[in-house]
Amino acid sequence: MNQAYIQNFAIIAHIDHGKSTLADRIMEQTNTVSQRERKNQLLDSMKVEQDHGITVKSRTVRNYYHGEDGHEYEYNFIDTPGHVDFSYEVSKSLAACDGAILLVDATQGVQAQTVANFRLAKQNQLSIIPVINKIDSESADIEKTVNQIQQLDQRFSHSTILMISAKTGQNIHDVLEAIYQRIPAPTGNLVAPLKALVFDSIYDPFKGIIAYVRIYDGRLNANQHLKLMADNTEFTSHQLGVFTPNMKESKQLSAGDVGYVTTGLKDSQLIQVGDTLTSCEHPTNKPLPGYQSAKSMVFAGFYPKDDNYKELKAAIEKLSLNDSSFHYMEEVSEALGPGFRCGFLGMLHLQIIRERLANEYHINVLTTAPNSIYHVYLKDTPDQSPLIITNPVKFPKFSKINYVEEPYVKATITTPADSMGAIMKLVDQHLGTLLDMSNQGDLIVLIYKIPISEIAYNFFNKLKSDSHGYATLDTSFLDYELTDVVKISIHINYAPVDALDTVVHRQDSEKIAQGIVKKMKYAVPRRLYPMPVQAFVEGKSIARIDVPPLRKNAAVNGEKHSISKKQQLLHRQNINKRQAAQSDIKLPQSVFNAILETD
Repeated sequence: MNQAYIQNFAIIAHIDHGKSTLADRIMEQTNTVSQRERKNQLLDSMKVEQDHGITVKSRTVRNYYHGEDGHEYEYNFIDTPGHVDFSYEVSKSLAACDGAILLVDATQGVQAQTVANFRLAKQNQLSIIPVINKIDSESADIEKTVNQIQQLDQRFSHSTILMISAKTGQNIHDVLEAIYQRIPAPTGNLVAPLKALVFDSIYDPFKGIIAYVRIYDGRLNANQHLKLMADNTEFTSHQLGVFTPNMKESKQLSAGDVGYVTTGLKDSQLIQVGDTLTSCEHPTNKPLPGYQSAKSMVFAGFYPKDDNYKELKAAIEKLSLNDSSFHYMEEVSEALGPGFRCGFLGMLHLQIIRERLANEYHINVLTTAPNSIYHVYLKDTPDQSPLIITNPVKFPKFSKINYVEEPYVKATITTPADSMGAIMKLVDQHLGTLLDMSNQGDLIVLIYKIPISEIAYNFFNKLKSDSHGYATLDTSFLDYELTDVVKISIHINYAPVDALDTVVHRQDSEKIAQGIVKKMKYAVPRRLYPMPVQAFVEGKSIARIDVPPLRKNAAVNGEKHSISKKQQLLHRQNINKRQAAQSDIKLPQSVFNAILETD
């Protein structure tokens, strides 16, 4: 198709503003899906997306639309998530687009994630079409929503803002017309060397890695010898095609098109999202700028529950291909055996990965407490190069440490004015430093400097709770700064359990340690004798509690026994204790959840 009749666009919105419903209506009114294939949230195909009602993985679909001007247009729609944890998925999608539909709920107005996604679209210099959804709702406040949109950008006049109901299909035709009228067509050179952006990838057990590509220049053909420019990885394009929304094979993709190419590669390290794809025979001179790789915010350990390490390894490798923001490396725990240290964008991302392992690969994992990354400088290191610590188990002994640095981020929190006081109090409790405060229409924008460790888990849930779901959190890395942190080591029945180690700020260590051991009393499986749970910091026990036995201790329960009988019982129990202290302690996920839930 002529490039003049191709439009590549995305829909950006706050969570639950009707983005998936609008995508369904677009596919229906362009006859992309048949009547038999139609269903709600068609692009949210994963079970975790349907269970949570959110988009996790971006999808792509090609639609053909006959415009009122008599031309047929190719609409390449690239779906985007709405949750703050998956803003990286949004940035990937927008990198392959020329325009975006900014969707706003008329009953809720412009919300925090609306503003964050709008900023991402502006950074990518996209043409933006503002659309107000749910105008048929009784609680819709259209005029207020129009004013809020105009405060985002004064160029949004009342006449350029479209009014629709994605649920009923009202005025969807206006959106389809606006796409080709307002979003610029691609301007690639068809005769230039092939230049394509790899903006996503999935793994197929038979075809290997399948790369999602946006063609900027040239043509991509089947059975063509290709090269990924980042690592000079070469392969042959055995198959290529487009999404309708399922994969449909084609012989060629040209400049402006969005589609897929099967690489045949099996190693996840050989392909990078954001890389430039070109031809081996006639390569392009300059790669595309790509975009910044995902940075893990939270680290946690994954260990197999049923000694199925090989199956877990294979599943994690495949998941890393389907989710380029998920990172992992192998590690071994003395308490839990071989496993993986994994990096996530946030706590929801961690939860989604766990559920995908269970739903798609039927593997349940033990998950350790999440933590951040630390730079540890040792006293006996002459060149002052730091140790990079992502696993608390590897945190050095306090006597060897000179000083520690931890990463800080600039946290931009957008919230309604009535929640500002509660949110400022929350951030102060998490060691945040206020840098700036400004207004964004009816919303307040707070900019803080805060340690990543303080927002690693549960912070976002508290933020949503204090703002009644209306605040958003957008973070960017600042620098590593000096910090005073200590490692809490947990001993159960006098045996250290390294998988329960955690690194916290010194001022919070006593409170956190007491909270952990208190919950361990009810989480650790009981035995026939009482077991102490202790929390150690720098060699000193700062908290202790005993896990009660399954039954009364026969040696001290007040019953009348002979002295010799009591001595025999005590002797047997002491032997059991000594043996237990030397053996591996198998702990259920409830033990680790106790740490996750500790404030």
